[in-house]
Amino acid sequence: MEVVFVNPVVVSVVVLTALCLLKFNIIIAIILSAVLAGLMAGMEMNSIMKIFIEGMGKQNEVALSYVLLGALAYGIAGTGLAAKLSNALEKSVGKSGKWLVFILAGVACLSQNVIPVHIAFIPILIPPLLHLMNKLKIDRRATACALTFGLKAPYMLLPAGFGLIFHNIVSTNMSQNGQAIETSAIWPAAILPTAGMVLGLIVAVLITYRKDRIYEDKPLIGMAETNEAAAKGFSLQHWGALVGALAAFATQILLGWPLPLGAAIGILIMVATSAIKYKSFDATLKGGIGMMGFIAFIMLVAAGFGAVMRATGGVETLVQWSIGVVGNNKLGAIIAMQLVGLLITMGIGTSFGTIPIISAIFVPLCVALGFSPMATAALIISAGVTGDAGTPASDSTLGPTAGLNADGQHDHIYDTCVPTFIHYNFPIMIFGTIAAMIL
Repeated sequence: MEVVFVNPVVVSVVVLTALCLLKFNIIIAIILSAVLAGLMAGMEMNSIMKIFIEGMGKQNEVALSYVLLGALAYGIAGTGLAAKLSNALEKSVGKSGKWLVFILAGVACLSQNVIPVHIAFIPILIPPLLHLMNKLKIDRRATACALTFGLKAPYMLLPAGFGLIFHNIVSTNMSQNGQAIETSAIWPAAILPTAGMVLGLIVAVLITYRKDRIYEDKPLIGMAETNEAAAKGFSLQHWGALVGALAAFATQILLGWPLPLGAAIGILIMVATSAIKYKSFDATLKGGIGMMGFIAFIMLVAAGFGAVMRATGGVETLVQWSIGVVGNNKLGAIIAMQLVGLLITMGIGTSFGTIPIISAIFVPLCVALGFSPMATAALIISAGVTGDAGTPASDSTLGPTAGLNADGQHDHIYDTCVPTFIHYNFPIMIFGTIAAMIL
């Protein structure tokens, strides 16, 4: 146990979690936790910061996408197009807020497989719906759980879009480490871990956060005011906003262009059609920075944090420790690997990045203990995904917060991270354990 208590990854993740729960500024908390991990690993301060800053560079595209999509959302709000969508949804869902929450979960699911834009839809779709959600008295913690579900469950289960990428990563890394499995065989292994997420969603929406929660109707931070006259008819401005929004994603999906370029093209289309007035161009970009800049910067420092975690060598030590503890106990091995996966993913902030790390050690251990390829796949998936929900530095939590906190009434830690951690990580671990034991 002493190895765990002095492991830089474990200590830094615990410190980061504690600081966030104490409402400490998340950016400073991430930097301090990274420095602590580096110092514990015997690294020099200059080296720590160099690795941290270089790691931040790996998220430049994501951060720029966030800011430009924020500008796109800012411009769309001013045309009244988003208000029309809100009105249409209000007529569809009536007085049932639960239906709206499940609809948003469905939309989020589409963003992973059918229209693979990941979190890019959130700053455009969610802020304009906050007024409707307030009217229906929806607890935004339920909505955060619904959005996080849609950002994770589809790529776990479905071999399309981001899901195909994820399944290829699992298959490739298992095969490279001594247990060959076809990509087409991954999705059946993911059924039970995904079922754990489905259960978590149902509990969150229909039980834990079923009661009404009152929010004030506040102006959206950095968001343009809707032109009421424009909101009534369907004008060239609305068509320009619609075409601009579609172009932002179509260029990425159909042409394979980077999302920041697509967002910029969408903004230019809106300027050309007067959906964004030329004299308001600068104000629109500033509005986008106001909406999404803070979240974008968190993504940058989170990438730096993950880079330092990898450089400490603590991940490999943690995995080796788990192997030494479990011996030949299958159930003990499964539980240990689940916990190691939780800590690693919380440290580096992405399940896609966790899979190659844990596969190198977990696969040989599973082979030695007699696990079938399907059982190993189920364990790799659940261990890799556990922790992506609930960690403050994951796009699966930052994305929902970016949309739900557009009016300043949704706390990232207590309204997104804690609810998603509780409702998803424990069910994934339990159902993943069952899958590994029976497959």
